[in-house]
Amino acid sequence: MSQAIGIDLGGTRIKGVLIDPATGAVIHQLVTPTGDENGANWQSAVAETAQALTRQATEPIQGIGLSAPGLPTPDNRAIACMPGRLQGLEGLDWSAYLGRPVRVLNDAHAALMAEARFGALAGSQHGLMLTLGTGVGGGLLLNGQLYQGFYQMAGHLGHITVNADSSQPDITNVPGSLEDAIGNVTVGRRSFGRYHSTHELVAGYQQGEPLAALVWLTSIRHLAVAIASLANAFSPEVVVLGGGIMQADTALLTPLETFIDLFEWRPAGKKTIIRKAHFDDWSGAIGAAAFLPHEQTI
Repeated sequence: MSQAIGIDLGGTRIKGVLIDPATGAVIHQLVTPTGDENGANWQSAVAETAQALTRQATEPIQGIGLSAPGLPTPDNRAIACMPGRLQGLEGLDWSAYLGRPVRVLNDAHAALMAEARFGALAGSQHGLMLTLGTGVGGGLLLNGQLYQGFYQMAGHLGHITVNADSSQPDITNVPGSLEDAIGNVTVGRRSFGRYHSTHELVAGYQQGEPLAALVWLTSIRHLAVAIASLANAFSPEVVVLGGGIMQADTALLTPLETFIDLFEWRPAGKKTIIRKAHFDDWSGAIGAAAFLPHEQTI
């Protein structure tokens, strides 16, 4: 018997969980505010979170997993690249800082790990996840393993192109990205300034407003094209959709199914299953704990 600690590093708060690594059951959870993502408070907040969760443990600790924005190092000991945010994060060796072994992974990859071990991807060998929020993140499960790729960049599925003719580059310089097409951050531009959030846009769509319907259904069409394209590339058993935009529920899922029926290639009747994510705000912390080697204890 053992327990595992998972910590999700955000700019203004740290979320931590103590879980049973066999079942994913959360034994204890806590939130530690940091106050300022540009200061160093988040470093000490992570240490305080790890100490507090360790005190709650009733079994040996299997390890500490840390979910953070950015690209991890090949050995998953630190974040190698995260420009412009969380000063001091790049290159910080978390095992040395906390004085015990820590595995670090990208926050979108952590969300995938939570679903792969304990959620909507449990039991699947091949799957992918899209997190639809302010931007669009993602992750790939190939042969039952998280695929991180060269320089740990794999899974940035929000930065595939769904409109190569667009003159609008996203943050990676890709024109017409999926993130640009459906991310909350671009709602104002896509709706000519009429709507300022996905919540407002969906409300307008549900009330039958023509502009809202045009913008929202166009976004979902792009999402369907992206999913059909990713299915051609990776042939997943399941595609999991998470993030705040999923609060739209059937206003998203019903038209999405219609568009995917049009675009997906289905030889011999193969059909990709679309599922809503099982986890929400705690997916990063739970997925970080799920990323730990099963045999390790500290």
